[in-house]
Amino acid sequence: MAIQRLVAGLLRSRLLRTGLAQAGSAQADSAQTDLVQVLAGRLEANPGLRFEGWAELRAAAALGVRIEVAQAGLEDWLRLPGLSIHQARSLTQLLQSGVQLHCLEDLAAALGLPLAQVAGYGPILRFCFYGPDELPLAVAVNQAGAEALGRLPEMDEAGVAALLAERSRGGRFRDLVDFQQRLGLDAGAIEAWMYYLRF
Repeated sequence: MAIQRLVAGLLRSRLLRTGLAQAGSAQADSAQTDLVQVLAGRLEANPGLRFEGWAELRAAAALGVRIEVAQAGLEDWLRLPGLSIHQARSLTQLLQSGVQLHCLEDLAAALGLPLAQVAGYGPILRFCFYGPDELPLAVAVNQAGAEALGRLPEMDEAGVAALLAERSRGGRFRDLVDFQQRLGLDAGAIEAWMYYLRF
């Protein structure tokens, strides 16, 4: 009889724990769904949003946000939670010098960190290999002179003059959106240049 009560008590305890775990899991799923919805609105207003933590990074990954490692710039790296400005600059300089990062292990090695410390970035980072002929030569649009800007695809002298005049008038271009708006460019021009511009 005592054994039956003990078994019954254990079963009730296990069912209670299972029920609480399932309820907790449902609450966590609901919270994640809410976070994804809120983040979608914030990303619509600011596509370059810096993620405030790991949960937000996972929610962004669920929305399909990806950072193309081979073409990431300083602002891309700074979107990642826990990455310092020094680390972001180092990664940007490495990539600009031709170093390619092929996986999380490469990223960890470049930062001098254990793999476990960068593993959380996995869902949002996209690692692709580009041969030397496939990598676009990026132009630092805020520093480049007329000659470098003139090498952009479909850029003519009038376009170079307009770009330089707007840069002198309005200061540095913050990002691709600012560049497009200030120069009044259509989507086709931005699509042609977005891989060639660095801010």
